[in-house]
Amino acid sequence: MTAPFPHVPVMLTEVLDALAPRAGATYLDATFGAGGYTQAILDAARCTVFGIDRDPEACAGAADLRRRYAGRLTVLRGRFGDMIPLLGASGVERVDGVAFDLGVSSLHVDRPERGFSFRADGPLDMRMNPDDAMTAADAVNQLSEAELAHILFTYGEERASRRIARAIVAARREASILRTGRLAEIVRRVLPKARDGIDPATRTFQALRIHVNDELGELDRGLVAAERLLNPGGRLCVVAFHSLEDRKVKTFVRDRGGAPPRPSRHRPELGLGAGADKPPSPSFRLLHRGAVRPTPAEIAANPRARSARLRAAERTAAPSWPGPTQERRAA
Repeated sequence: MTAPFPHVPVMLTEVLDALAPRAGATYLDATFGAGGYTQAILDAARCTVFGIDRDPEACAGAADLRRRYAGRLTVLRGRFGDMIPLLGASGVERVDGVAFDLGVSSLHVDRPERGFSFRADGPLDMRMNPDDAMTAADAVNQLSEAELAHILFTYGEERASRRIARAIVAARREASILRTGRLAEIVRRVLPKARDGIDPATRTFQALRIHVNDELGELDRGLVAAERLLNPGGRLCVVAFHSLEDRKVKTFVRDRGGAPPRPSRHRPELGLGAGADKPPSPSFRLLHRGAVRPTPAEIAANPRARSARLRAAERTAAPSWPGPTQERRAA
């Protein structure tokens, strides 16, 4: 494969083992990126793959793969939360496997001009889809101090969220914050360097990226859509890189895998199902008891893999669970 950007698929062996590609089946790579998972699936079996990505550069970069796997690969531009209408427009109503590789890709973080990295100066952008209206600069310069603190605490799990938000607001009074380098320096002046060597700006940049791209809302929509698309026996595989994502995936597959609700110390009777309606039949069967982690060898070869967690489940024949419709936040 000739990719426009360097990319090393994380936990590729484990994802393939969980997906178990087979001839004649149809798979969805919901986060196409540079196509690492897609190529491996196509090489593993004589199957068909659909890829989805909101980034036009990722879709354009798929040209070589489409030629190499002519008739077996289709790449669609859009959000994976819209996978049902996107695939429906191509005449696909069911698939046999869905893979998610969440978070930011090398296509984004290794290119300063995309504005994701605090290590190299660039425009403060962070949009996975450059056609979206809101940039990270818009958020940093327009949101109130309280709103910024909420974003940093909720999406970055940043304990110093209020101090950082206060510093951002003070700095933007002098001049708008338009570059990644300036934002990173503002955060570094607030926080001391961590003993573990992690840059103090890491959590702030993560939080803004998640907010700008509505990543957690998109994950909610994508998981529900995957449940509805998967054939009985189809596999769901999700690789997450931070606790917020992994917690959502864990809850989704655990609940739909038939695990009883956990009791509350305030109302322990709820853990036994007393006074509650019987939950729907399990729509998934867990393939692993917990998250699968990368091997030490992979982490040594690719340090970006160190925080990866894979959760996988197999679709049962039970109906999809009912759930409230989740509205997408306006871009």
